[in-house]
Amino acid sequence: MLEVRIQSIELPISYGYNLIARNGFLSDEIFVRGARIIKLNREKGVAHFAHGIEIPLRPFSGSMGVAPPKEAGRISSAPPWIHAGNLDNKELVAGTTLFIPIHVKGALFQVGDGHAAHGNGEVDLTAIETSLIGVFQFIVHEDMSLTWPRVETRTHVITMGMDRDLTTATKIAVREMISYLESAQNLSQEEAYRLTGIAVDLSITQLVDGNKGVHAMLPKEIFVSNKKH
Repeated sequence: MLEVRIQSIELPISYGYNLIARNGFLSDEIFVRGARIIKLNREKGVAHFAHGIEIPLRPFSGSMGVAPPKEAGRISSAPPWIHAGNLDNKELVAGTTLFIPIHVKGALFQVGDGHAAHGNGEVDLTAIETSLIGVFQFIVHEDMSLTWPRVETRTHVITMGMDRDLTTATKIAVREMISYLESAQNLSQEEAYRLTGIAVDLSITQLVDGNKGVHAMLPKEIFVSNKKH
């Protein structure tokens, strides 16, 4: 398993763009196409979308992953999968750690698809696309394994599922969360399922990149035994 610690992310330029493309989620209803430049105020930490509308900047790399299994052959970089890749998970900001199963020798990590801000779902195909400069730390865990990518932030543990079918992607994310709770919290499958229904939030990561993405967010604050009194 490859552990990727995102140590810092910087915005080197003061603009980005958003593109309404032919393969957006509502491309059969909204026929306008084209890109628009959006100015970024890096000092203030906002993007100026329109008069009276400012979007908080939350820079992250939409695509971070390793090479897929050899048996998958040559695949597009657009759909995320078990190798991570184009996750478009906006929780992958500085201070977050991404865990990825390794499938080939050397892992062959890649990063790109810079975003200044992003809405879950990414329905028009793009976020505020821009350039980024990042610093990453890599740790290989030879004695650990994962089936699907997993994320840990300062506040949450996040499991993910990706599939062409949204329901299937959701089931993968939920199963991965149950598996995590069984191993990390020593819960039975039944109790892990119950806790997932009570405390875990499900979000659609993105809908437009071939494989749809879902992520399940478990708040760390519920584990009071880990808190100092």
